[in-house]
Amino acid sequence: MKSIIKLYTEILLTLLVILLSASPALSYPLEFTDSGGKIIIINKKPESVVSLVPSITEIIFKIGAGDSIKAVTYHDTYPPNAASKEIVGGFFSPSLKAIEAVQPDIIFLSRLHKKVMKKFGRGKYKLIDLETDSISDSYKNIYLLGNIFNKEENAAVIVDEIKNRLKVIEKKISKIPKSKRKRVLRLMGLDPVMTPGDDSFQNEMIRAAGGIPPVLGKKGNIVVITKEEWVEFNPQVIYGCGRNRETAKKFFNRPGWEDVDAVKNSKIFYFPCDLTCRASTNTGYFVSWLSSAIYTDEFSKKKDQVLEEKVFKSRHLDIDLDYIKDARILYSHIHDFQNKTLVIDFKKPLSLVSTLEGERKGIESVGNHYSPPPCWRIGHKSGIKGVRERVYQVIGKSEKNSSFLFTGADMDNLAIKKQGFKEMEVRALVTAGVKLNAVRMSRDVGRYYEPGTINIILLPNMKLTSRAMNRAIISATEAKTAALMDMDIRSSYSSKLHRATGTGTDNIIVVEGEGIRIDSSGGHTKMGELISKAVYEGIQEAIYKQNGLYTGRNIFQRLKERRISMYGLVSSVKCNCMPEKNKTVGSLEELLLDPLYSGFIESALALSDDYEKGLLDNLYAYNLQCVRIAEKIAGKKITELKDLVGTDNIPVVLKSALNALFNGIYFRKNSI
Repeated sequence: MKSIIKLYTEILLTLLVILLSASPALSYPLEFTDSGGKIIIINKKPESVVSLVPSITEIIFKIGAGDSIKAVTYHDTYPPNAASKEIVGGFFSPSLKAIEAVQPDIIFLSRLHKKVMKKFGRGKYKLIDLETDSISDSYKNIYLLGNIFNKEENAAVIVDEIKNRLKVIEKKISKIPKSKRKRVLRLMGLDPVMTPGDDSFQNEMIRAAGGIPPVLGKKGNIVVITKEEWVEFNPQVIYGCGRNRETAKKFFNRPGWEDVDAVKNSKIFYFPCDLTCRASTNTGYFVSWLSSAIYTDEFSKKKDQVLEEKVFKSRHLDIDLDYIKDARILYSHIHDFQNKTLVIDFKKPLSLVSTLEGERKGIESVGNHYSPPPCWRIGHKSGIKGVRERVYQVIGKSEKNSSFLFTGADMDNLAIKKQGFKEMEVRALVTAGVKLNAVRMSRDVGRYYEPGTINIILLPNMKLTSRAMNRAIISATEAKTAALMDMDIRSSYSSKLHRATGTGTDNIIVVEGEGIRIDSSGGHTKMGELISKAVYEGIQEAIYKQNGLYTGRNIFQRLKERRISMYGLVSSVKCNCMPEKNKTVGSLEELLLDPLYSGFIESALALSDDYEKGLLDNLYAYNLQCVRIAEKIAGKKITELKDLVGTDNIPVVLKSALNALFNGIYFRKNSI
């Protein structure tokens, strides 16, 4: 008996040794040299990290180590999980006090963070500088962070995915004669006009997308381009970060600057700043999008595709309803880019109502198809009919007995919500993107835009009549609008003034279901209640997954949604009476990290909306509060507030609140 126990013990010890030998936990201590030339030794997996560099934050989350991050800057908005982390200020002027309060194991910073280096360089915290000056640097950083956080395999998968995307684009571009390659310029600033330097990763991404960037003989992340250089290069395509769209429109009317092919032919594109301004985990994704925008006509030719159009993977979804045979998400290549399709197959044909197609009968499959951004402009050329035919062909469906919705919201961000009462149940399947084309109906001008889209599919466990299906659309729409209003989702077109009521491309499918017959689904019915609750919850979850927005988001994000930036506010100050811009931005950010002042601005946001709607007309008490806030910041009495905020298009209530903060900073500076 003892010999058997001994044998089992030896076997278990052997297995334990094998498992421990294979464990990544034995990779410590890890030694490397960072971009600043400093030797770093990591003895264990970091547990408390402050990341001041958005590209590094993105990588840490992507490799699956996001739990280790405790604080970020308000510029770190991707992935969505980053939005829920503590904020330590902005990228250029993070709060030293807020960083120290976190007590981090590691601070990831850049060479620009001189004050952080000076404050914490000789302390107990490890400072790591991982610069990204090229796409290859991004690969090195992903691998290294995989080692630091024991996520080596995840890091390798991410790098392989980026390289594979770039290889596909390289093959597609190789089919375009060099004589037809286009000159492409990244617009970065307008006073003076700026663009990336010859050695920047941004110009490297232009080349990877098949474009020809300017060669100015200037190096650096951002350099000045003169009007003479601009005209001589004569860009055929110009692209920029989304935040400078309105300013650029005015700039392109200036003599000389307007006399280039890109402006004449309206080949000016804007992309999310999270993609254009960093080389990180989404480099392949952005290069694909940029390349498709540059060469839309060429990429539309099916004969020049490099990947077979087919489904290459599927993921099962568990939707427990008697009439559903199968539900899954299909992953396919269409136009050489990864598309994703929600497909729900019924056991027998059913009727439904679709806001995209009207009332349909004999339907065997419903779904929701996601086209990624590189496909959007190609899809515009073929129209919805062409997109539908292409998708159905790839996933093996027929227009005769299928009814699908189409969206620009990632199907991996699908929200599935269930509500029930006794035997009655409803499921809402929701995708939602609200950053590009959220609208305030009755206020905003109707015009087409790239898909943001809120799509809803309703699946009841009882049989809705035609009347009930149509009425369900109203219940779902009212719930959708309530969810957007309660989250303070702003209109993409009048963000400073209005909350959104939806997006310009929303659609709903209501399936009749099977079982007990239901003839009404309005607001006073239990079915209407369940529909509205499921949709409300689904909308909020889907928006968080897609855009990282939730009700408790920070004040920096909420101001950004109104197109109000810290630097823009400081630049608008009407006098030369403030400290230098960067210091004033830092002071403003420091104030907004204080719950007292962030709460004051949050209150101003709510009051501003009511004032603009005419629900509030007496601001006497509010103006007194603005004076008190300014005095508290300044530390002394103020006889009269100065008019410092020079931006004219900010609503009066919000402008008064921001002016109070600036006055506090001004009078505090001038205290003797």
